[in-house]
Amino acid sequence: MRKVFLLSLGCSKNTIDSERLMAQATASGMSFSDLPDDADIIIINTCGFIRDAKEESISETLAAIRKKEEGKVQKVYVMGCLPELYRRELREEMPEVDGFFGTRELPEVLAAIGAGYREELLDSRILLTPPHYTFLKIAEGCNRQCSFCSIPKIRGHYRSQSPDQLLREASLLEKQGVKELNLIAQDISMYGYDLEGKSLLNDLVLQLSDMEFRRIRLLYAYPLNFPMEVIDTMHERKNICNYLDMPLQHINDRILRSMNRGIDCAGTLRLLESIRERNPGIRLRTTMIVGYPGETREEFRELLRFVEESRFDRLGCFPYCHEEYSPAYLLEDDVSPEEKQDRVAELMELQESISQKKNREYEGREIEVLVDQIEDSMAFGRTEYDAPEVDNECILETAGFDVRPGMFCRAMITDSTPYDLEGEVTEIG
Repeated sequence: MRKVFLLSLGCSKNTIDSERLMAQATASGMSFSDLPDDADIIIINTCGFIRDAKEESISETLAAIRKKEEGKVQKVYVMGCLPELYRRELREEMPEVDGFFGTRELPEVLAAIGAGYREELLDSRILLTPPHYTFLKIAEGCNRQCSFCSIPKIRGHYRSQSPDQLLREASLLEKQGVKELNLIAQDISMYGYDLEGKSLLNDLVLQLSDMEFRRIRLLYAYPLNFPMEVIDTMHERKNICNYLDMPLQHINDRILRSMNRGIDCAGTLRLLESIRERNPGIRLRTTMIVGYPGETREEFRELLRFVEESRFDRLGCFPYCHEEYSPAYLLEDDVSPEEKQDRVAELMELQESISQKKNREYEGREIEVLVDQIEDSMAFGRTEYDAPEVDNECILETAGFDVRPGMFCRAMITDSTPYDLEGEVTEIG
């Protein structure tokens, strides 16, 4: 039996690819180690989306090569997004790596490490997340042509997973004890169009809601062509989180046109108004990009005014990254790195004040929390309005209750910061 150390970098979509690899390899008799020095083989599932992610992937690969040269491991393989973009260059620069594989070559990775690919295990995964929550990837790739993004080059054209396959996979996750299911894709708004010429997202969400999951969350909705009936379903179904992650990226019309987003400022405002009218209790998360080529101070101030007026519940912001496989690479990257960082800081300072006011509204209220982690007498968890890894935490005194990860509890909120709620457990179950 050969031991494998698998390092999974990047987003939750990459995590799912790693989990599928682990399930297939384990079925072939291979085992996985938590430490690279205890393994015969190192596999690095890389991210290649932005510069920092690329640098981390390269750094980890070089570290693995050193272990091979020291005789601590026998083989090193690199898979995922980075080889999809730079396979030839990587082969030239890192000949010590035993194989490079793209994002759609799972059978080839398995063959390289001495394992077989079994079609009947298509739905199987060995979870790398805590056992009570995970992600369900409902589609692969992207057909949008956003100018700043290289995902279509990395992941290919949009391909919806069939509803039957997703329901089988969800059923297996349910049997494993998963309580929170987070639906993800590069663009959940387009789910089903390539299968039946129409959105199948609401039908899928309804069928998943009929299962035993306590929480179902929707991540990464594209604003154009979003199926609004899903907002009604959120409002009607108790186990569908009143939460939507919809990256808007900007609000200025000129920049939105250059970004090729397919929606303008007026359309964005109408969309947000419609979502909140149909489901007043919804919490919205979005993402913005600042320092896009040609972004002026006035265009940035327009974005600031939009964020201040829209009062998003959660917001992330990234400096524009000049990616060579994105259409915007043809533009002049004329906003300095220092100015980009200053704009990120200014926008996030504004959002911090918004988040603080919104969190203060929870003080003195009792809410439901899913516990993720226990440290001494403190429990760390999330409300239904907080996605794993990116959103707020609830920091709770257990108050003598036997609270464990994966449990739901009631908690009285006594204090808050812009990004955390603090309180005490009042009931479990």
